[in-house]
Amino acid sequence: MSAESFRFIHASDFHLERPMADLDELPEHLREAMVQAPRDAVTSIFDAAISERVDFVVLSGDLLQPQIAGPYGLSLLLDGFERLREEGKQVFWSTGIADDHTLWPDSIPLPENVTIFPKSQTQVISVLRAGQPICQMVGRSCEGKPRLNVLDFKVDSSDLFKVGVGYGEVTAEALSTEVFHYWALGGRHQQSVFRHDDGWVASYPGTSQGRSLDEPGGHGYQLIDVDADCGIRIQNRFVDSFRYDRLVFNEREVADFGGLKNLIGDKIYHLQNEHGDCHLLIAWELQITDPHVLGCIDSCDEILQWAQHEYGSGKPSAWSLSFSIKPPQDYPQSWCEEDTILGDFLRVSEKFQEAELGATNLLPLVEESTSISPDIASRLTEVSDANWSDTLQRATRMGVELLRGGTSDGRQHG
Repeated sequence: MSAESFRFIHASDFHLERPMADLDELPEHLREAMVQAPRDAVTSIFDAAISERVDFVVLSGDLLQPQIAGPYGLSLLLDGFERLREEGKQVFWSTGIADDHTLWPDSIPLPENVTIFPKSQTQVISVLRAGQPICQMVGRSCEGKPRLNVLDFKVDSSDLFKVGVGYGEVTAEALSTEVFHYWALGGRHQQSVFRHDDGWVASYPGTSQGRSLDEPGGHGYQLIDVDADCGIRIQNRFVDSFRYDRLVFNEREVADFGGLKNLIGDKIYHLQNEHGDCHLLIAWELQITDPHVLGCIDSCDEILQWAQHEYGSGKPSAWSLSFSIKPPQDYPQSWCEEDTILGDFLRVSEKFQEAELGATNLLPLVEESTSISPDIASRLTEVSDANWSDTLQRATRMGVELLRGGTSDGRQHG
């Protein structure tokens, strides 16, 4: 076992080739910062490796795709590696799918302190400090498959603290088949840590900068401290400058706050206290549970524009990306039974809900319009299986609002 303590940084999924989503929807004062955010996050990780005086750095895949990231991305990564070389810090890199090292340009050599684990076999390296081994790295790069095969990491036993470095999805049960103290994994964009009763730890540090609403919350890297008894302490350190969040609420919460604007203001206040200096990118969703309130809600466009104007210019900014209304799934039976146009409409809607998408032909509904070309009509009626139910619910909501004498802007953002 390790006779002395040490520390290292574990990071992954930089994706320097991938821009952030929603860039074209942001105001001018946020665009430049958003373009730079993924790069700044990676630079901060290299800064931390020096300031935190770590013994080495572990990178577990999907750092960048060279052909897409271009010279700027390659230069950023190489500069970071070179800074670590000057500080005498080793880098152990298990490549993933995006950063397949066989695609790395032959004309751009990596600094001597960087070790890329091979794909064809598992490599075992003893990490030395002052000439003495402090731990053992056992790594293998991804062969293009999204799952990690633990059997590939089978090596001879050792008394040293053992770090497994790999990329891909894997179960805790599979990881238990090999005796490692810490599994440094990559391939997930959200941070995830698993501690086993036997004492070993498996961790995905997540991406260094979230890029869409599918990657909410803080992002960065993990600082790992190992004591002389092989105890493991993990500190999540955030280096992102933009954070996505999706906030869902219902009409009862709106009433409790005395209106939508009051609720939005309160939510933003708490989010800014929670996330500090980070810019916020927020999607709002109002879920209607009582059909009777339909038609009594302000226009989605008006609410969105108000929120952007009120909170989008601050430093940091809280920019609202979208405001949408999720309609109720069920409407009062008395409405459906009415001998009115509303009743007819709801009964037709029920038939559509019961029908399978493939058996539903929406084209006749738009072909009667002489102002729509056949090509556009065909595109308008193309609805994927995943969006069918949501599209139908929104269409039903618009019809109910109009037929009950309310108003509907008919537009949803997001």
